[in-house]
Amino acid sequence: MHNPLVKRVLFLFFIVISLSSNAFSASPNESLIKAKQEAEAKGYIFVTSHDEIVAGAKKEGQLRLLGSLDPGVYKTMINAFKKQYPFVTDVHVQDAGPIDAKQRFLLELKSKGTGLDIFDITPEWWAEYTPSIKKVDILGMATHKILAVPLAMIDPKNRNIVSTGSSVMGIGYNKKLIAEDRVPRNWEDFLKPEFKGKKFMVDIRPLGFIALASGLGEHWALEYAGKIAAQDPVWVRGQSRALGAILTGERAMLHLAYYHSCQRAAKKDPSGSLVCKLIEPVPGRIQEFTAVNITAPHLYTSLLWLEFQASPEGQKIIESFEPMNTSVYAPESALARELQGKKLSIIKWDSLADMSRWEQMIIKAFGFPKAE
Repeated sequence: MHNPLVKRVLFLFFIVISLSSNAFSASPNESLIKAKQEAEAKGYIFVTSHDEIVAGAKKEGQLRLLGSLDPGVYKTMINAFKKQYPFVTDVHVQDAGPIDAKQRFLLELKSKGTGLDIFDITPEWWAEYTPSIKKVDILGMATHKILAVPLAMIDPKNRNIVSTGSSVMGIGYNKKLIAEDRVPRNWEDFLKPEFKGKKFMVDIRPLGFIALASGLGEHWALEYAGKIAAQDPVWVRGQSRALGAILTGERAMLHLAYYHSCQRAAKKDPSGSLVCKLIEPVPGRIQEFTAVNITAPHLYTSLLWLEFQASPEGQKIIESFEPMNTSVYAPESALARELQGKKLSIIKWDSLADMSRWEQMIIKAFGFPKAE
Protein backbone atom coordinates (compact mmCIF):
# COMPACT_ATOMS: atom_id res chain seq x y z
CA MET A 1 0.00 0.00 0.00
CA HIS A 2 3.05 2.25 -0.30
CA ASN A 3 2.41 2.93 -4.00
CA PRO A 4 1.36 6.63 -4.22
CA LEU A 5 -0.77 5.97 -7.30
CA VAL A 6 -2.76 3.23 -5.55
CA LYS A 7 -3.30 5.46 -2.52
CA ARG A 8 -4.53 8.25 -4.73
CA VAL A 9 -6.98 5.99 -6.60
CA LEU A 10 -8.36 4.59 -3.32
CA PHE A 11 -8.72 8.10 -1.90
CA LEU A 12 -10.69 9.25 -4.97
CA PHE A 13 -12.83 6.07 -4.81
CA PHE A 14 -13.83 6.75 -1.21
CA ILE A 15 -14.58 10.39 -2.04
CA VAL A 16 -16.94 9.31 -4.87
CA ILE A 17 -18.67 6.71 -2.65
CA SER A 18 -19.11 9.30 0.10
CA LEU A 19 -20.56 11.90 -2.24
CA SER A 20 -22.93 9.33 -3.81
CA SER A 21 -24.09 8.20 -0.39
CA ASN A 22 -24.78 11.78 0.67
CA ALA A 23 -26.64 12.47 -2.55
CA PHE A 24 -28.87 9.44 -2.12
CA SER A 25 -29.56 10.19 1.54
CA ALA A 26 -30.31 13.84 0.88
CA SER A 27 -32.63 13.18 -2.07
CA PRO A 28 -35.65 11.93 -0.09
CA ASN A 29 -35.41 14.87 2.31
CA GLU A 30 -35.23 17.33 -0.55
CA SER A 31 -38.17 15.60 -2.23
CA LEU A 32 -40.17 15.77 0.99
CA ILE A 33 -39.40 19.44 1.53
CA LYS A 34 -40.42 20.20 -2.04
CA ALA A 35 -43.68 18.25 -1.62
CA LYS A 36 -44.45 20.15 1.59
CA GLN A 37 -43.75 23.49 -0.05
CA GLU A 38 -45.93 22.66 -3.05
CA ALA A 39 -48.77 21.47 -0.82
CA GLU A 40 -48.64 24.54 1.41
CA ALA A 41 -48.54 26.82 -1.63
CA LYS A 42 -51.94 25.36 -2.55
CA GLY A 43 -53.26 25.79 0.99
CA TYR A 44 -52.82 22.18 2.13
CA ILE A 45 -51.44 20.93 5.42
CA PHE A 46 -48.50 18.55 4.92
CA VAL A 47 -46.93 16.73 7.88
CA THR A 48 -43.42 15.47 7.09
CA SER A 49 -43.22 12.42 9.36
CA HIS A 50 -45.44 9.75 10.87
CA ASP A 51 -43.74 10.36 14.22
CA GLU A 52 -44.97 13.94 14.12
CA ILE A 53 -48.53 12.73 13.51
CA VAL A 54 -48.29 10.32 16.45
CA ALA A 55 -46.83 13.05 18.68
CA GLY A 56 -49.72 15.35 17.78
CA ALA A 57 -52.26 12.61 18.44
CA LYS A 58 -50.74 12.00 21.89
CA LYS A 59 -51.62 15.59 22.82
CA GLU A 60 -55.18 15.18 21.51
CA GLY A 61 -56.19 11.73 22.78
CA GLN A 62 -59.73 11.99 21.40
CA LEU A 63 -61.72 11.46 18.22
CA ARG A 64 -65.29 12.29 17.15
CA LEU A 65 -66.61 10.82 13.93
CA LEU A 66 -69.74 10.30 11.86
CA GLY A 67 -69.86 6.97 10.01
CA SER A 68 -72.20 4.60 8.21
CA LEU A 69 -70.61 1.18 8.76
CA ASP A 70 -72.12 -1.57 10.89
CA PRO A 71 -71.97 -0.65 14.61
CA GLY A 72 -70.02 -3.85 15.25
CA VAL A 73 -67.31 -2.65 12.87
CA TYR A 74 -66.75 0.50 14.90
CA LYS A 75 -66.73 -1.30 18.24
CA THR A 76 -64.11 -3.77 17.05
CA MET A 77 -62.11 -1.19 15.13
CA ILE A 78 -62.01 1.25 18.05
CA ASN A 79 -60.68 -1.49 20.34
CA ALA A 80 -57.99 -2.42 17.79
CA PHE A 81 -57.16 1.26 17.20
CA LYS A 82 -56.78 1.93 20.93
CA LYS A 83 -54.57 -1.13 21.25
CA GLN A 84 -52.24 0.28 18.63
CA TYR A 85 -52.48 3.84 19.99
CA PRO A 86 -53.26 3.48 23.72
CA PHE A 87 -52.97 7.23 24.27
CA VAL A 88 -56.25 7.71 22.35
CA THR A 89 -58.62 7.13 25.26
CA ASP A 90 -61.89 8.55 23.94
CA VAL A 91 -63.42 7.70 20.54
CA HIS A 92 -67.07 8.54 19.92
CA VAL A 93 -68.99 7.38 16.83
CA GLN A 94 -72.23 8.95 15.59
CA ASP A 95 -74.31 6.89 13.14
CA ALA A 96 -74.84 8.70 9.82
CA GLY A 97 -78.33 7.19 9.54
CA PRO A 98 -80.53 6.93 6.42
CA ILE A 99 -80.42 9.30 3.47
CA ASP A 100 -82.72 11.92 5.05
CA ALA A 101 -80.50 12.06 8.16
CA LYS A 102 -77.49 12.61 5.90
CA GLN A 103 -79.30 15.51 4.25
CA ARG A 104 -79.93 17.10 7.64
CA PHE A 105 -76.28 16.63 8.62
CA LEU A 106 -75.11 18.32 5.41
CA LEU A 107 -77.36 21.32 6.10
CA GLU A 108 -76.00 21.53 9.63
CA LEU A 109 -72.43 21.23 8.40
CA LYS A 110 -72.91 24.04 5.88
CA SER A 111 -74.81 26.38 8.19
CA LYS A 112 -73.09 26.22 11.56
CA GLY A 113 -70.53 23.41 11.43
CA THR A 114 -70.19 20.51 13.86
CA GLY A 115 -67.82 19.36 16.58
CA LEU A 116 -66.88 16.27 14.60
CA ASP A 117 -63.37 15.40 13.45
CA ILE A 118 -64.32 13.03 10.62
CA PHE A 119 -67.49 12.57 8.59
CA ASP A 120 -68.74 10.40 5.74
CA ILE A 121 -69.58 11.97 2.40
CA THR A 122 -72.74 11.09 0.46
CA PRO A 123 -71.55 11.02 -3.17
CA GLU A 124 -74.75 12.47 -4.67
CA TRP A 125 -73.94 15.80 -2.95
CA TRP A 126 -70.19 15.58 -3.43
CA ALA A 127 -69.59 19.23 -4.35
CA GLU A 128 -71.59 20.49 -1.36
CA TYR A 129 -69.25 18.79 1.11
CA THR A 130 -65.90 19.95 -0.26
CA PRO A 131 -65.94 23.48 1.28
CA SER A 132 -66.28 21.84 4.73
CA ILE A 133 -63.29 19.49 4.32
CA LYS A 134 -59.94 20.36 5.84
CA LYS A 135 -57.25 20.81 3.21
CA VAL A 136 -54.78 18.20 4.40
CA ASP A 137 -52.67 16.57 1.68
CA ILE A 138 -53.40 12.91 2.41
CA LEU A 139 -52.41 11.92 -1.13
CA GLY A 140 -49.06 13.67 -0.84
CA MET A 141 -48.30 12.15 2.54
CA ALA A 142 -49.28 8.68 1.30
CA THR A 143 -47.08 9.13 -1.78
CA HIS A 144 -44.10 9.83 0.49
CA LYS A 145 -44.96 6.89 2.80
CA ILE A 146 -45.80 9.15 5.75
CA LEU A 147 -49.30 7.68 5.84
CA ALA A 148 -49.75 4.01 4.90
CA VAL A 149 -52.84 4.44 2.72
CA PRO A 150 -53.02 2.81 -0.76
CA LEU A 151 -52.92 5.64 -3.29
CA ALA A 152 -55.93 4.29 -5.21
CA MET A 153 -58.07 4.83 -2.08
CA ILE A 154 -57.41 8.60 -2.16
CA ASP A 155 -59.18 11.17 -4.31
CA PRO A 156 -56.51 12.22 -6.85
CA LYS A 157 -58.15 15.60 -7.47
CA ASN A 158 -59.06 16.87 -4.00
CA ARG A 159 -56.24 14.89 -2.29
CA ASN A 160 -58.05 14.91 1.09
CA ILE A 161 -60.79 12.26 0.78
CA VAL A 162 -60.33 8.54 1.40
CA SER A 163 -62.53 5.67 0.19
CA THR A 164 -62.29 2.63 2.48
CA GLY A 165 -65.07 0.51 0.99
CA SER A 166 -66.73 -0.64 -2.21
CA SER A 167 -69.94 -2.29 -3.25
CA VAL A 168 -70.95 -4.20 -6.36
CA MET A 169 -74.36 -5.15 -7.64
CA GLY A 170 -75.89 -8.22 -9.22
CA ILE A 171 -79.30 -9.81 -8.94
CA GLY A 172 -81.14 -11.62 -6.19
CA TYR A 173 -83.80 -14.19 -6.98
CA ASN A 174 -85.94 -16.91 -5.40
CA LYS A 175 -84.94 -20.23 -6.96
CA LYS A 176 -88.31 -21.71 -6.03
CA LEU A 177 -90.11 -19.10 -8.13
CA ILE A 178 -87.84 -18.89 -11.15
CA ALA A 179 -86.01 -21.78 -12.79
CA GLU A 180 -82.25 -21.57 -13.16
CA ASP A 181 -82.39 -21.71 -16.97
CA ARG A 182 -84.69 -18.65 -16.99
CA VAL A 183 -82.53 -16.48 -14.74
CA PRO A 184 -81.03 -13.56 -16.73
CA ARG A 185 -77.44 -14.11 -17.85
CA ASN A 186 -76.86 -10.52 -18.98
CA TRP A 187 -78.50 -7.15 -18.33
CA GLU A 188 -80.39 -7.20 -21.65
CA ASP A 189 -82.14 -10.45 -20.65
CA PHE A 190 -84.38 -8.39 -18.34
CA LEU A 191 -85.89 -6.89 -21.51
CA LYS A 192 -87.30 -10.23 -22.70
CA PRO A 193 -91.11 -10.37 -23.08
CA GLU A 194 -91.33 -13.05 -20.37
CA PHE A 195 -90.16 -10.48 -17.78
CA LYS A 196 -92.76 -7.85 -18.65
CA GLY A 197 -95.48 -6.97 -16.15
CA LYS A 198 -94.42 -6.97 -12.45
CA LYS A 199 -91.98 -9.88 -12.89
CA PHE A 200 -89.04 -8.25 -11.09
CA MET A 201 -88.30 -5.36 -8.71
CA VAL A 202 -86.28 -2.20 -9.41
CA ASP A 203 -85.05 0.26 -6.77
CA ILE A 204 -86.09 3.82 -7.62
CA ARG A 205 -82.70 5.03 -6.31
CA PRO A 206 -80.74 4.14 -9.46
CA LEU A 207 -77.20 3.63 -8.15
CA GLY A 208 -76.71 0.50 -10.25
CA PHE A 209 -77.74 2.33 -13.42
CA ILE A 210 -75.28 5.11 -12.56
CA ALA A 211 -72.52 2.49 -12.25
CA LEU A 212 -73.46 1.08 -15.65
CA ALA A 213 -73.32 4.61 -17.09
CA SER A 214 -69.79 4.94 -15.77
CA GLY A 215 -68.63 1.84 -17.63
CA LEU A 216 -70.96 1.51 -20.63
CA GLY A 217 -71.67 5.16 -21.27
CA GLU A 218 -74.38 7.66 -20.46
CA HIS A 219 -76.38 6.99 -23.63
CA TRP A 220 -76.48 3.23 -23.05
CA ALA A 221 -77.57 3.61 -19.40
CA LEU A 222 -80.35 6.10 -20.18
CA GLU A 223 -81.69 3.99 -23.03
CA TYR A 224 -81.55 0.88 -20.86
CA ALA A 225 -83.36 2.66 -17.99
CA GLY A 226 -86.18 3.60 -20.35
CA LYS A 227 -86.47 0.02 -21.62
CA ILE A 228 -86.52 -1.35 -18.05
CA ALA A 229 -89.33 1.07 -17.17
CA ALA A 230 -91.26 -0.17 -20.22
CA GLN A 231 -91.11 -3.68 -18.73
CA ASP A 232 -93.47 -2.43 -15.98
CA PRO A 233 -91.40 -3.65 -12.99
CA VAL A 234 -92.36 -3.42 -9.33
CA TRP A 235 -90.83 -0.17 -8.11
CA VAL A 236 -89.34 -0.39 -4.61
CA ARG A 237 -87.24 1.74 -2.30
CA GLY A 238 -84.66 0.03 -0.13
CA GLN A 239 -82.75 -3.19 -0.64
CA SER A 240 -83.64 -4.85 2.68
CA ARG A 241 -87.36 -4.60 2.00
CA ALA A 242 -86.97 -5.94 -1.53
CA LEU A 243 -84.78 -8.87 -0.48
CA GLY A 244 -87.28 -9.64 2.28
CA ALA A 245 -90.02 -9.88 -0.34
CA ILE A 246 -87.93 -12.47 -2.20
CA LEU A 247 -87.36 -14.48 0.99
CA THR A 248 -91.08 -14.64 1.72
CA GLY A 249 -91.90 -15.62 -1.84
CA GLU A 250 -93.85 -12.40 -2.45
CA ARG A 251 -91.55 -11.44 -5.32
CA ALA A 252 -89.28 -13.49 -7.57
CA MET A 253 -86.34 -11.25 -8.42
CA LEU A 254 -84.52 -7.97 -7.67
CA HIS A 255 -82.73 -6.22 -10.52
CA LEU A 256 -79.41 -4.62 -9.46
CA ALA A 257 -79.30 -5.94 -5.92
CA TYR A 258 -76.40 -4.97 -3.68
CA TYR A 259 -74.28 -8.11 -3.66
CA HIS A 260 -73.16 -7.76 -0.03
CA SER A 261 -76.76 -7.16 1.15
CA CYS A 262 -77.98 -10.15 -0.83
CA GLN A 263 -75.22 -12.39 0.52
CA ARG A 264 -75.98 -11.29 4.07
CA ALA A 265 -79.70 -12.01 3.64
CA ALA A 266 -78.98 -15.38 2.00
CA LYS A 267 -76.90 -16.50 4.98
CA LYS A 268 -79.91 -15.88 7.23
CA ASP A 269 -82.33 -17.70 4.92
CA PRO A 270 -83.13 -21.13 6.44
CA SER A 271 -84.98 -22.23 3.30
CA GLY A 272 -82.02 -21.53 1.01
CA SER A 273 -84.35 -20.00 -1.56
CA LEU A 274 -82.48 -16.69 -2.02
CA VAL A 275 -79.70 -16.83 -4.62
CA CYS A 276 -77.28 -14.00 -5.37
CA LYS A 277 -75.68 -13.74 -8.79
CA LEU A 278 -73.19 -11.40 -10.47
CA ILE A 279 -73.76 -10.35 -14.08
CA GLU A 280 -71.03 -8.83 -16.25
CA PRO A 281 -70.13 -6.11 -16.56
CA VAL A 282 -70.42 -6.08 -12.78
CA PRO A 283 -71.66 -2.61 -11.75
CA GLY A 284 -70.32 -1.11 -8.56
CA ARG A 285 -68.76 1.90 -6.92
CA ILE A 286 -66.10 2.94 -4.50
CA GLN A 287 -67.73 4.17 -1.30
CA GLU A 288 -67.32 4.92 2.42
CA PHE A 289 -65.90 8.32 1.53
CA THR A 290 -64.31 9.81 4.61
CA ALA A 291 -62.77 13.23 5.18
CA VAL A 292 -61.49 15.43 8.00
CA ASN A 293 -63.79 18.25 9.07
CA ILE A 294 -62.43 21.72 8.35
CA THR A 295 -62.98 22.58 12.03
CA ALA A 296 -61.67 19.23 13.35
CA PRO A 297 -60.27 19.70 16.88
CA HIS A 298 -58.24 16.47 16.63
CA LEU A 299 -56.45 16.54 13.28
CA TYR A 300 -53.58 14.16 14.03
CA THR A 301 -55.80 11.49 15.58
CA SER A 302 -58.06 11.79 12.53
CA LEU A 303 -55.13 11.03 10.22
CA LEU A 304 -54.19 7.95 12.25
CA TRP A 305 -57.81 6.76 12.11
CA LEU A 306 -58.02 7.15 8.33
CA GLU A 307 -54.76 5.25 7.98
CA PHE A 308 -56.00 2.47 10.26
CA GLN A 309 -59.28 2.06 8.36
CA ALA A 310 -57.35 1.63 5.12
CA SER A 311 -54.82 -0.80 6.63
CA PRO A 312 -55.00 -4.60 6.12
CA GLU A 313 -56.12 -4.93 9.76
CA GLY A 314 -58.84 -2.31 9.36
CA GLN A 315 -60.08 -3.84 6.11
CA LYS A 316 -60.15 -7.28 7.72
CA ILE A 317 -62.35 -5.91 10.52
CA ILE A 318 -64.77 -4.39 7.99
CA GLU A 319 -64.89 -7.66 6.07
CA SER A 320 -65.67 -9.68 9.19
CA PHE A 321 -68.89 -7.70 9.68
CA GLU A 322 -69.67 -6.61 6.13
CA PRO A 323 -68.40 -9.24 3.67
CA MET A 324 -68.03 -8.04 0.07
CA ASN A 325 -68.07 -4.42 1.29
CA THR A 326 -64.35 -3.72 1.61
CA SER A 327 -62.28 -1.67 -0.82
CA VAL A 328 -61.65 -3.13 -4.26
CA TYR A 329 -58.10 -1.89 -3.68
CA ALA A 330 -57.62 -4.24 -0.73
CA PRO A 331 -56.04 -7.13 -2.70
CA GLU A 332 -56.48 -9.77 0.01
CA SER A 333 -60.22 -9.16 0.45
CA ALA A 334 -62.96 -11.63 -0.45
CA LEU A 335 -64.46 -9.01 -2.79
CA ALA A 336 -61.24 -8.70 -4.80
CA ARG A 337 -61.11 -12.50 -5.14
CA GLU A 338 -64.77 -12.65 -6.20
CA LEU A 339 -64.23 -10.04 -8.93
CA GLN A 340 -60.98 -11.48 -10.26
CA GLY A 341 -61.19 -11.96 -14.02
CA LYS A 342 -64.62 -10.32 -14.33
CA LYS A 343 -65.45 -7.29 -16.45
CA LEU A 344 -66.38 -4.34 -14.23
CA SER A 345 -68.35 -1.11 -14.58
CA ILE A 346 -67.29 0.86 -11.51
CA ILE A 347 -67.99 4.42 -10.42
CA LYS A 348 -64.47 5.63 -9.68
CA TRP A 349 -63.10 8.98 -8.57
CA ASP A 350 -63.43 10.59 -12.01
CA SER A 351 -67.14 9.65 -12.28
CA LEU A 352 -68.31 10.92 -8.89
CA ALA A 353 -69.00 14.44 -10.13
CA ASP A 354 -71.47 13.02 -12.68
CA MET A 355 -73.50 10.99 -10.18
CA SER A 356 -76.10 13.62 -9.30
CA ARG A 357 -76.71 14.53 -12.94
CA TRP A 358 -76.95 10.89 -14.02
CA GLU A 359 -79.33 10.10 -11.18
CA GLN A 360 -81.74 12.85 -12.23
CA MET A 361 -81.57 11.79 -15.89
CA ILE A 362 -82.17 8.11 -15.10
CA ILE A 363 -85.13 8.84 -12.79
CA LYS A 364 -86.58 10.92 -15.62
CA ALA A 365 -86.02 7.99 -18.00
CA PHE A 366 -87.86 5.78 -15.48
CA GLY A 367 -90.83 8.16 -15.69
CA PHE A 368 -90.49 9.47 -12.10
CA PRO A 369 -91.89 6.32 -10.44
CA LYS A 370 -92.94 5.95 -6.81
CA ALA A 371 -92.28 2.90 -4.63
CA GLU A 372 -95.23 0.49 -4.62
